[in-house]
Amino acid sequence: MKTPVETAADHSLVDLLRHLAAQGYHFVTPTPATHARVVARPDRSLGTCVEDVLGWSLPFQDGAIGGDIVDLLRAAGVLVREGDRWRSTVRVSSLHRDLFVHSAYPTLAENSVFFGPDSYRFADLIAAELDRVPLRDGGRILDIGGGSGVGAIVAAHRCGACEVFLTDINAAALRLAAVNAAAAGVDITMTEGSGLGDVPGLFDLVTINPPYIIDEAGRAYRDGGGMHGGQLSLDLASEAAGRLAPGGRVLLYTGSAIIGGRDPLCEALREKAEALGLHLSYREIDPDVFGEELEEPAYANVDRIALVAAILSRAEAR
Repeated sequence: MKTPVETAADHSLVDLLRHLAAQGYHFVTPTPATHARVVARPDRSLGTCVEDVLGWSLPFQDGAIGGDIVDLLRAAGVLVREGDRWRSTVRVSSLHRDLFVHSAYPTLAENSVFFGPDSYRFADLIAAELDRVPLRDGGRILDIGGGSGVGAIVAAHRCGACEVFLTDINAAALRLAAVNAAAAGVDITMTEGSGLGDVPGLFDLVTINPPYIIDEAGRAYRDGGGMHGGQLSLDLASEAAGRLAPGGRVLLYTGSAIIGGRDPLCEALREKAEALGLHLSYREIDPDVFGEELEEPAYANVDRIALVAAILSRAEAR
């Protein structure tokens, strides 16, 4: 179904995003590590403005922010009482022209809907690729594991005459993605499931921003499986590559563990591309992220974790 905002609570979240946009709300969400450092400061224990409450996830007391925003949060069912304080269970972040609602900090629940620096880099990568090679009118786009809807919404803005799909295994993510899409004014067909889910047919663009870290808790938004977190990226890209239309592309933004100077994910993707007759473009976006993970036993032989962009392209039909 397209952008299924059905409940009164979800409509209140859409109204909240539109209200915040009209007020000029702006918040850039940092990494969880940076977030933790900022909110640990002695003067950051209590929210005194909207950005504190909906960006930094700080508790607040009555009167700290506008009553209109509190009313919308309450109507959406995302306010919880903590003694004489309130706390929002969602955050709101700015990205390009839109606002996105997602899970509040800290994202510890198994069904957390994550948004952070990767979301910004992923969005910029999609925008740059679609500016470089625009899609034809009537093209079909799929965002796999779409989370809060960043990939699908960014693509939809640039391909207004295309059909856009989003899949995710997390029902909470689909709910918030639908809210974000409605607030952004784009139509996206949502499907619950892994990989391509039950979405039929071939695609002109498939975007993927999967988890790429080994997560002991097994949280779906963070655990990338084997290959030091790269297995899910390889599996999803391989599945998507088999469903490309002539001239179609898989755009994969992910992380790869570099071992002894080698990039096993790049090697595996190159082998897959050759087997399928596809062209692979592969580059590092950032050579070193999540360095703290290297202290974990599972990363004992890893040099670094690099952020990479991989584009698998099928030739146009002759």
